[in-house]
Amino acid sequence: MTSEVLNQTLQSWTNGTLEYSYEVTSARSSEAAQDSDFTDDTNRFTRPWLTFAATATILIMITGIAGNVLTIVALLKCPRVRNVAAAFIISLCVADCLFCVFVLPFNAIRFIEGTWSFGETLCTLVTFMQYGSVGVSLLCITMITINRYIMIAHYSIYSKVYKTTWIMLMIAVCWLFSYGFQIPTLLGVWGKFGYSHQLGTCSILPDDEGRSSKTAMFIIAFLIPCIIIVICYSRIFWVVHKSEKRMKNHSKSQCSIPNNLRAVDPAAPLSTGSSSSANNNSISYTASSSAVKMATRAAAANTDNRDAKAKRNEWRITKMVLAIFLSFVMCYLPITISKIVDKNVSAPVLHIIGYIMLYLSACINPIIYVIMNKQYRQAYKTVLFCRASRLLGFTHAGSSVGDSPHPQHLVAIQDS
Repeated sequence: MTSEVLNQTLQSWTNGTLEYSYEVTSARSSEAAQDSDFTDDTNRFTRPWLTFAATATILIMITGIAGNVLTIVALLKCPRVRNVAAAFIISLCVADCLFCVFVLPFNAIRFIEGTWSFGETLCTLVTFMQYGSVGVSLLCITMITINRYIMIAHYSIYSKVYKTTWIMLMIAVCWLFSYGFQIPTLLGVWGKFGYSHQLGTCSILPDDEGRSSKTAMFIIAFLIPCIIIVICYSRIFWVVHKSEKRMKNHSKSQCSIPNNLRAVDPAAPLSTGSSSSANNNSISYTASSSAVKMATRAAAANTDNRDAKAKRNEWRITKMVLAIFLSFVMCYLPITISKIVDKNVSAPVLHIIGYIMLYLSACINPIIYVIMNKQYRQAYKTVLFCRASRLLGFTHAGSSVGDSPHPQHLVAIQDS
């Protein structure tokens, strides 16, 4: 009896051990299988290049966060640079900050570890944030370009279009469209977000039925905005060239008019053979008329100088936005070309450089602001060194929403 109980106990204990061992082995196999979903494929990238990529990504992340936050604070604090374009630039800076905070840290660790180690959920969310912030950036650049075009080529409707409500609506559309366009992919209805073994990174993958939103996203969110920007700047430079030609022709026609046919100053006395008493009676009137005319001319000159200064600033902003767009395209071209030409990642170095250039787009804009715009430099100095007196600075150059000087002096000052 005792031996039977002992045998049953040993048998049950052995079965339990076997079951436990089987469960542990199964769990470990499942974890290994899950981990294998993200193991690379980055083995093809050599360690020195991965270290370089991680270091560069961290530096870009720090620079991008600092530069974009500083730009946001400067634009909000300094009325001198607060205009319609600044509203879109703030939105652009917010998008770049989100990219630096929610995308770059995970990619830096991916380069350090040589694989994606954060699971499928974070892979999906990080990719969603990456494509969304990139879309917002390009759409904001497009909106600023359209703003420049309307100001220069269609000034009569400028104040009607760029009211506070419309500006806020335009910015909201940029964000809602960029992230809303990805919701079908996020839900797995039109492609899906996941880890690509081929590319060694999280990206948009075909769904179970082979559908992917990548091509449509490239056309709608990248190619079409780029075409709009190119068309707008072509029109801008055509309008400027046409105005310059018209001003040169006007200047030549003025020079060709004989002196005896030019308008006579009404304040100047006429030799009509009148008596000296009549001349004496008109002295006071002539003097006062001349004084009024001189004051009027001085006021007109001041207005022209103010408008010229304002328009000079507007033209600098226009060129600055063009530089931002060109830098954006240059940053995205390498990785785009690499993925098209080298789909199997047979040249890993090209992909590393492409990723670094892609990440660089999130921190390069503040550098462009500093290089190309004096007022932005002053705004940065004001914020960094707390120059409160300069916070009260104010310019006429589109200093309030819907307010911008007429571009009548554009050609004369475009190169200054």
